Amino acid sequence: MPPNSGATSRRLLEAAERLFAERGIDGVSLREINAAAGQRNSTALQYHFGDRAGLLGAVLAKHQPEIEVRRNQLLDEYESHGDLPLAQARRRLAGAFVRPMAAKLADPDGGRAYLRIMEQLVQRTDLRTLQETQSGRSVNRWRELVAPLLPEVAVRELHQRFMAIRVTYVELARRAAGPEGKDDRLFISHLVDVVSAVLATEVSEETARLLAERSRRKAAAQP
Repeated sequence: MPPNSGATSRRLLEAAERLFAERGIDGVSLREINAAAGQRNSTALQYHFGDRAGLLGAVLAKHQPEIEVRRNQLLDEYESHGDLPLAQARRRLAGAFVRPMAAKLADPDGGRAYLRIMEQLVQRTDLRTLQETQSGRSVNRWRELVAPLLPEVAVRELHQRFMAIRVTYVELARRAAGPEGKDDRLFISHLVDVVSAVLATEVSEETARLLAERSRRKAAAQP
């Protein structure tokens, strides 16, 4: 491997983060990423990462271990407190999901780009698949801890946990696309509030009626 291989790899990764965030995962060619990284050798990207999927995987692998560690720490702290009042338990778990990713807003090494890329992945990928392949360990642990705080219908049919996850990714990406240098503490605290509120949302009479109608249609369609 060439002696400057590490530097070349970093430049390619930085260019990919920036362009994937700005123009979309499918909106930029590998040739353009190669050129943005200052590589005259047209095969440099393929040499280091193989293809688009390999490059995207490298972007995620750069950031996700830190998020996993921090989220597991917060979940450990949550479990160490034992029984908490319901509202307090929901907010602590909302914070355990939001805060490790929100810390990327202050990460100068591609953190904000990472948040914008993750929002794209969430919008185009089944969340279960994304968790299993890229960020499953702490997210699945989080889901298991949240489930007992929710009514069964919210877990099995309304998927309120997935709604909370989507809201988090969308709002963090929106913030990451804005100007840098802001004090993010109020934004993060309010996002934790919002996610906690999503988890606390009650099932209305209208929603319950529509769920029952859907169940009847499914039952009628079965042979």
